[in-house]
Amino acid sequence: MMPTPAGHAPRPGGRFAAAGTGLAALAVVCWAVGTTRWQPLTEPVGPWSERLPGEHTYWARDLRFLALTAVVAGLVLAGGGRRPSTLRAVLLGGGALVADVAVDRADPTGPGATVLLVAVGWLAVGITATLGVHGDAAPGPDRAVLAGLPVVTVVLMLVAVTTRSPTGREPELGPAVLVTGLLLLASTVVGALAAVPGPGRPRLVVAVGMAVVGGVGLPLVRPVGSTDRLFPAAVLGAVLLVGVALLTRPWPDGRPAWRRLVLLVPVTVVVPLALLSGALLVSAALRLGAPLTALAGNSPIAGPDPFPALAGLLTGLLAALLPARPTVGQEPGGVVPSRPASAERR
Repeated sequence: MMPTPAGHAPRPGGRFAAAGTGLAALAVVCWAVGTTRWQPLTEPVGPWSERLPGEHTYWARDLRFLALTAVVAGLVLAGGGRRPSTLRAVLLGGGALVADVAVDRADPTGPGATVLLVAVGWLAVGITATLGVHGDAAPGPDRAVLAGLPVVTVVLMLVAVTTRSPTGREPELGPAVLVTGLLLLASTVVGALAAVPGPGRPRLVVAVGMAVVGGVGLPLVRPVGSTDRLFPAAVLGAVLLVGVALLTRPWPDGRPAWRRLVLLVPVTVVVPLALLSGALLVSAALRLGAPLTALAGNSPIAGPDPFPALAGLLTGLLAALLPARPTVGQEPGGVVPSRPASAERR
């Protein structure tokens, strides 16, 4: 092997930085299509509608918000989870939400508007990602943040696959849900891999298995009736969360701690489902979506106006904080132990 020239040492996590930036760019496209294509489909026709729209009418708003969270997740991944880059990504996400409301109020439609929104979004993503990759002085990625990121995106994926409309008959709803869910699934798998320093072949096999399970599970869960969809979605999420734990937790003697993982299975089913159900009830009771509906100039909802995407985000963040155990390459004191590069290739 030829020696690396001085001044050209490879930057750790460069591939994950590129993957995170790419996922954020794809999420921008998803958001732009949601704004110019999906949102107009959800708005009542005519300004003199005799009946107010019902609950879950503005399903496109939830999918757009989920796409914006995928943008933030990609940028956090691109910055290696370091605090400065994470803060920039979160601030960009907050600004994007404000911009989303303003754009929704303007009601842009057509391919030209889509291209314009994509171009502006890509510019913002490019600047933020560049600052995260080249502007931070921190020496390495924050494994704890990267390990918590896929937990959040798994919960958001569950919100995506359970998104519904008053009728459930819109032909665009199913494809929109699957595209958003698959985008969050990709963020989950890549984020979990990024939390592991130098993942060996066994962990790569686990990551591929997660991608296959999620890629097959999402289309299978989606056709289930809207009232019965939450539990199978929670089971799918539990399988993926176990996969995240399998990837990001230490492997004693190069092997997974199967006993701990078996004990984790009921927790991954019950805890996220209970937290998400409670958050959805609170969201409906407080009508968290009503201010956004009013700011966007849309017709008010008759009855509860929940914000499932926000409930999912809060649930994911809380679930990510619960497992306060060290990730691979990080001891309880925050010390990264030195270990042979081939330790996990045995």
